[in-house]
Order: sequence, then C-alpha cells, then structure tokens
Amino acid sequence: MKNKFFKHLAIVTKHRFKVFVLCTKCGLFWRGLVHDLSKFSPTEFFESVKYYTGKYSPIAECRSQTGHSKAWLHHKGRNKHHIEYWYDNQNKTQMNIPYKYAVEHICDNIAAAKCYKGKNYTQNEVLDYWKKHGRSELTNDNMNKFFETVYSDLAQHGEKYVLNKRYLKEKYNSIVLNSEKK
Repeated sequence: MKNKFFKHLAIVTKHRFKVFVLCTKCGLFWRGLVHDLSKFSPTEFFESVKYYTGKYSPIAECRSQTGHSKAWLHHKGRNKHHIEYWYDNQNKTQMNIPYKYAVEHICDNIAAAKCYKGKNYTQNEVLDYWKKHGRSELTNDNMNKFFETVYSDLAQHGEKYVLNKRYLKEKYNSIVLNSEKK
C-alpha cells in the first residue's frame, strides 16, 4: 500500500505538471495551475491509491471491481473540464462547455495519454481514446464536433499545430459559438 501511495502521488503530480505545460501553451496559465487539485482530497486520493495500477486510471479499475467510484463522483462534480460536469441529468442535455474548460479538457486528455502510454505515446492516442471512450450521449453535437476536430488535427498535424490560442479559438468559435447563434 505504501508503494502504491507514492506511485499514485507521482503520477498525479506528473499529470498535473503536463496539463500545466499544455494549458500554458494555450494561454490558460491559471487553468493549468489549478487543474485537478481535488485529486488530493481524501475521497479521491485514497480510493485511487487502493486501485492504482499505473497502466490506466484507478477510477476505471475501481469501477471494474466495484461497479462504481466515489472518487469519480467527487471529481466530476468539482472539475469543470469534465464533460459530465455540464450534463443535466434531469433534462438529458449538455450545455456547451465554456472555451477555457473545453481547452483544459483537451490538455487533460493529452497529458493523461502521455502519462499512461509513456514512451509508447503517439499523437494518435487521444483520437483513438476519444473514438472508443470519449464520445457519448452526454456530449452534445457541438462539443462532439469540436473535440473530434481538434483530436483529428492533433493526430494529423501534431501538438504544435493544435495547442495554440489562435487555432483553438478559431475552431471553438466556428464550431461551438456559430452553432449557438443558429
């Protein structure tokens, strides 16, 4: 358990640092700085230590063993960069995610892929993951199209092309904001 504690602490710290670097490239210094601070709360941290594998999210491991994750319920309700935060269960609708949180979501996914894939990371990882697990009935058409476009461009052109304020603003405005005006 002690070993898992420090390994989980290391991967959370590594992940947060990677998100910080990526968010800074996108002009979102503050979002990168405060990213995933709730992972240090007892609810999230100790469940994640218990189900730590080092190969993928401890939340996924906890779900596979118990059918649910208290850490996830805690996390998604406190971190606006998660799609689920913007989903209204009663009306079965998702609001468009504000720009800064949508970009943080992108940086989060890239950083997670880099942390868990390590040397095996390729710029296709995030698109592949999105196609298998990211898209869902929770995500409205605007946000699906935005994320799919960004992740496809990431796979085709790389991080330098995608992770800049101009590119992301243009895509967000043309896909998300223009559809809100209709």
